Amino acid sequence: MRAPLKPFRRHFRKVAPGRKKGQTLVEYSLVLAILTILALGVFSELGHEVGLIFSGIDAILDTAEGST
Repeated sequence: MRAPLKPFRRHFRKVAPGRKKGQTLVEYSLVLAILTILALGVFSELGHEVGLIFSGIDAILDTAEGST
């Protein structure tokens, strides 16, 4: 049963030898997209807290600048 498929297999191996290369590119693109979405979610959750920290630092610097 497999003998009739041999010529087709040879043909497709010759026609599409770089198939794995394209497949790897798609996989890397998907991983990058997922990591980007996760990073945006984390930064949006932490954004308010980071803003408060910078506001506190700014207030400390303003106080130190006024005392000199």
